[in-house]
Amino acid sequence: MADVDEVEVVVAHHERATLRVGDVFLKVDGDRTRTDVEVEAMAMAPIPTPQVLWWKPPVLALAAVPGRALGRLGEPSIASSAAWAAAGAAARTLHDAPLPPWPGRSVDEIASDLDDECEWLVASGVLPADVVTRNRRIAEAALRPWTPVFTHGDLQITHVFADGDEITGVIDWSEAAQGDALFDLATLTLGHEERLGDVVAGYGTDVDLDVIRAWWSLRSLLAARWLVEHGFDPSSPGCEFDVLRSRM
Repeated sequence: MADVDEVEVVVAHHERATLRVGDVFLKVDGDRTRTDVEVEAMAMAPIPTPQVLWWKPPVLALAAVPGRALGRLGEPSIASSAAWAAAGAAARTLHDAPLPPWPGRSVDEIASDLDDECEWLVASGVLPADVVTRNRRIAEAALRPWTPVFTHGDLQITHVFADGDEITGVIDWSEAAQGDALFDLATLTLGHEERLGDVVAGYGTDVDLDVIRAWWSLRSLLAARWLVEHGFDPSSPGCEFDVLRSRM
């Protein structure tokens, strides 16, 4: 790192920041619990993860993983169908692994959060009430009992790296927990519905597509306020608000 003359700010807001210095990523997080989860989850996960170089709270240093992300929300993915299928297979391997010791959110907790966020969306006027109401109705299909599995918890496509058709690493494990397998699959395909068939084929077992679609609505509704308040734009083309409008 001594020869590096440029530092890239990958993401930064008042809760955490990630910097890239050469081939090293420095993650700074004021909440040590998230970093504790990330380090332990990567050690447990049976799929490729970044190498932990050192950890001196609040800073975690990780080696860059090879390859490139499957894509970005709001942009077409140039990754191959085989790479998307490999991502589905990696998710299945993770979901078949022993559970992490810490629980995720319960159905009741998620439902309560959903009520709060839908109320805010309507009151703030950032989305038409009929869009919120329609997606709230769709989201109810996800609010059912599930058998908990080891979930990544934030398996968006920017966190899944591939080199050709091979998955080379999955990053950002701070949301890992016991949870619903279909939530991970929905997060992976959010805004890229055309790739769902590839992911399910790689996953290798029957899944309830209606529940995945419900999670698309639910995740987008839950994320909107956080994104707005942290300087991100869910109204960008192809992003969360377009996902919600597409359900109309």
